[in-house]
Amino acid sequence: MASSSNPEGNYHVFLSFRGTDIRNNFLGHLYTALEREGIYTYVDREELRKGEQITPALMEAIQDSRIAIIIFSEDYASSPWCLEEVMKIVECKEQRNLMVFPVFYKVKPQEVRTPRQSYQKAMVKHERKFGKDSDKVKRWKKALFDAGNLSGWNFNDEDEADFIKRIVKEISMHLHQTPLDVAKHPIGIQPRIVVLESMLNLESDDDVLMMGLWGQGGIGKTTLAKALYNHIFRRFEASCFLADVRETSNDSKYLVPLQENLLSQMLPGKGLTVFNVARGINLIQDRLCRKKVLLVLDDVNDIKQLSALAGKHEWFGKGSRIIITTRDNHLLTSHGIDKDLIYEVKTLEDQEALELFNKHAFFRSKEMVKRRDLVDSALHYASGLPLALEVLGSFLCDRSEQEWENALDKLAKIPNKNINDVLKLSYDGLEDYAKEIFLDIACFFKGRSIEHTTKVLNSCHFYTTIGVRVLVERSLITIGWRTIEMHDLIQLMGMDIVKQECHDDPGRRSRLWLYEDIHDVLSRDMGTNAVKAIVLNLHKTEAIYIGPNAFGNMRRLRLLIMINVHNSFQGPIYLPNELKWFEWLECPPWVLNFSPGPKKLVGLDLHKSNIQVVIKQFKVHI
Repeated sequence: MASSSNPEGNYHVFLSFRGTDIRNNFLGHLYTALEREGIYTYVDREELRKGEQITPALMEAIQDSRIAIIIFSEDYASSPWCLEEVMKIVECKEQRNLMVFPVFYKVKPQEVRTPRQSYQKAMVKHERKFGKDSDKVKRWKKALFDAGNLSGWNFNDEDEADFIKRIVKEISMHLHQTPLDVAKHPIGIQPRIVVLESMLNLESDDDVLMMGLWGQGGIGKTTLAKALYNHIFRRFEASCFLADVRETSNDSKYLVPLQENLLSQMLPGKGLTVFNVARGINLIQDRLCRKKVLLVLDDVNDIKQLSALAGKHEWFGKGSRIIITTRDNHLLTSHGIDKDLIYEVKTLEDQEALELFNKHAFFRSKEMVKRRDLVDSALHYASGLPLALEVLGSFLCDRSEQEWENALDKLAKIPNKNINDVLKLSYDGLEDYAKEIFLDIACFFKGRSIEHTTKVLNSCHFYTTIGVRVLVERSLITIGWRTIEMHDLIQLMGMDIVKQECHDDPGRRSRLWLYEDIHDVLSRDMGTNAVKAIVLNLHKTEAIYIGPNAFGNMRRLRLLIMINVHNSFQGPIYLPNELKWFEWLECPPWVLNFSPGPKKLVGLDLHKSNIQVVIKQFKVHI
């Protein structure tokens, strides 16, 4: 019987057998049934076996298989070749996560393990030949013991056709657990997999462990989770990768299909129906509490999702591992995941970023053909974010240097939609107060002192302390050495949100920070009720004509900061009473005036300025 190979070069099943017992009946029927199901099966030609050592080709076939079926028949142990096979199969199970299933064909498992009867007689003969203390014989006995202890199928005198059907059905279900497509170019994945595998402590089956992968959008959490899943899923009795949990369950009613999906992946062929979330929780716990499983919940953004899909450790059998990817660190800690088991996915290192970008931008050529400064500009734009490197590299592929220059100039002002849409999901999930804080930081305070920024935002009656914490947890900002930091593309996303408020008229946007926009709005009295904050921080002093009524229509203006701005108008300027923070350094002298009525100013910084403040205008202490 010829062996059948998988078109991709791997075998689904390797059959180990002793042909004198079963070749012309049971083995042939099993092989035919597997092939009929499209299961690519390796069966070696026994007549070509020579000597007692299995050939390198046979070793390779075992290593290239996903499942090994060992048919322990009465005469199996008499063959040194078969014993070498079982030893190699057990080794691959331990080292390469090969799934192994024994078929005890008219023999009992204890006969194989102990060994007894025909297996004992065979081992005695081998001891006579190789010596009672032979290391080879000891390894064979150990392999028989290990394989004989595995869960498999016992065949005595039942209907052979039905028995084979059961085997094929279960093998099909196990093959249903296939590796996931990870990435076209999985750059930088392997070192991170090593760290994550260590954190998972896979050698221990004492308890259930939950781990989180946390990071900003587009940073590669899903890619890393897929690669980790592929690396370890064969060590578990069942596995499930639930992708796009956030998108799939944007309404609580969609949690039921997710629960059904989880159960169908973990228990293929069972056809379990979930009628409601509570019923689904009970089913998951009841069916999986004694099963060692691997569950990946990808892109989780709501505690309800965790409560419905992986509410407690007790839902799963010992040795189970639950991996959750999210943009929200607090979601993980609030679910009881230890901080030591939360892995922050960070941007790629410079060399990794260059390699990934080159794979997409220059995949048709072995050497870069573009100017190095253009490549450096592209890398600076992406700042190590895998999504940006892939999208930008693919977009620039096969384009001229002039097109590169033009595209990069455009991207500096207008973000790429594919990248921006992914990043914006984190912003969309914020409460309104946190959105206000985020936009102020993106437009005005990136790189500024956390102390000063908090003082300014508090003056606007924002809940700054908790707001900043939430933004850190959602991977939208980081706190450096006393400063607020933000990925360039996230800052660009925030600025773009403000620009989208009104494309053509900056005076109808909530925030102004660019010199050209502010100059246009203030010098022409183009401000509107939409403007909430203006911050202009120039490297050197520039003059702007700001007339007396420049702020007259900005009744909702709460924040005004001007640094190195000279007003060419020498007269009083009227500011709105809603203004809460006013800062104008080194301004030429003029009188600060507010409209009649209650004032809300609580922050005033006029050092190095000659501005005259009429104290009696204020009924509150400044």
